Amino acid sequence: MATVSIVMGSDSDMPVMAKAIEVLENFGIDYEVRIISAHREPDIFVEYAKTAKDRGVKCIIAGAGKAAHLPGMCAAVFEGPVIGIPMKTSDLGGVDSLYSIVQMPTGVPVATVAINGGANAGILAVKMLAMTDFTLAGKLHDFIVDQKESVEAKDSKLQNEGYKAFL
Repeated sequence: MATVSIVMGSDSDMPVMAKAIEVLENFGIDYEVRIISAHREPDIFVEYAKTAKDRGVKCIIAGAGKAAHLPGMCAAVFEGPVIGIPMKTSDLGGVDSLYSIVQMPTGVPVATVAINGGANAGILAVKMLAMTDFTLAGKLHDFIVDQKESVEAKDSKLQNEGYKAFL
């Protein structure tokens, strides 16, 4: 059973969504991936979102560009948390997607990450799931410590070797 469902409106979103998938795989979280258009196949979309909980899904990560209705529609139908990833678009650079996802009406929230923020969507899903999974919480703690140590190592290199070591 999938714990996280990753859904996108187009295969062109896959490079960004793959970053969320990589995070989930690194943490050992089961997931499913779908390409579903809320606009072009609304009946399939509604069935997908209505049955997500029955499939064991605890969180949906939804990526969308332009009108970007997919994350909001997921939040309208699925009772669990939804994380929206606004996709960078050629027309407006993703600001259109960001506004569409972040401006949800009261009662239908979508947690929204940065434009093309696939990795952060995956990490946010991990943080949500770690609230009730002690094993996952331990992995998350280790991840946070590793990030801290990586920054400290880079600063140490800068202090010892100077800025040219990074050029």
